[in-house]
Amino acid sequence: MRGLLARDVALAFRSGGGFGLGLAFFLIVVTLVPFGVGPEREVLARIAPGILWVGALLACLLSLDRIFALDHEDGSLDLLATAPVPLEGVVAIKALVHWLVTGLPLVVVAPVLGVILNLPPPAYGWLVISLLLGTPALSVIGAFGAALTVGLKRGGLLMSLLVLPLYVPTLVFGAELVSRGAAGLSVGTPLALLAGITTGSAALLPFAAALALRVNLRSPDAARCPAALPCPVQHGPPLNGPPRNGPACHGWRKLSQAVSWRRFHALVA
Repeated sequence: MRGLLARDVALAFRSGGGFGLGLAFFLIVVTLVPFGVGPEREVLARIAPGILWVGALLACLLSLDRIFALDHEDGSLDLLATAPVPLEGVVAIKALVHWLVTGLPLVVVAPVLGVILNLPPPAYGWLVISLLLGTPALSVIGAFGAALTVGLKRGGLLMSLLVLPLYVPTLVFGAELVSRGAAGLSVGTPLALLAGITTGSAALLPFAAALALRVNLRSPDAARCPAALPCPVQHGPPLNGPPRNGPACHGWRKLSQAVSWRRFHALVA
């Protein structure tokens, strides 16, 4: 798992499109808002929590389609699915890498951009806390959406339509937490709800995403032995379209998994 984590982080920085793109989009959104609503400090201070959270949400959304797309294109996802590692753990690592590359930089940069929007001083700490609690949920929910649409043509648009409604509770409670912190009100309720959303997403959605990946990667002939070739484990004569779960297919399945694991080990080593 550590090798997979290091590999995905290195690929994310090497291929681009995640770290710099998210930060640039976040900066553009926050910079353009004063031009649209006017330079009044009171107005900017009132809408600053919502604008910062909307910008962070959309910045996370930009790179979601790359969570599984690159691995699906080069065949690495098939190796990960057949390797002797839990696919749920692979999904969790992918979501963690997305948060490290996209979500964590947004948490670091958000207080600086809050100055542009005249964010009240008491709200800066709550802004960082809300983003630290909320952005992991955005990455895990996004990984679930990416798993549902992996391999589909123009899956990015469909994924956005699926994921955006699931982002709404995190957006509402994250912005409410910052607004209440800025006004000096009690933040216990939105803080607990935001933490609950993140905890529940991290606990449940990797299993749902792994199930979606298994369904999307399954092909009608995936479990069949090659036609007219003898099985490595000799159960009988050469096979010509044997049953999908027949005993003769077991040898081919074991051999395929062994070869896939060697390739996977070399991939993440």
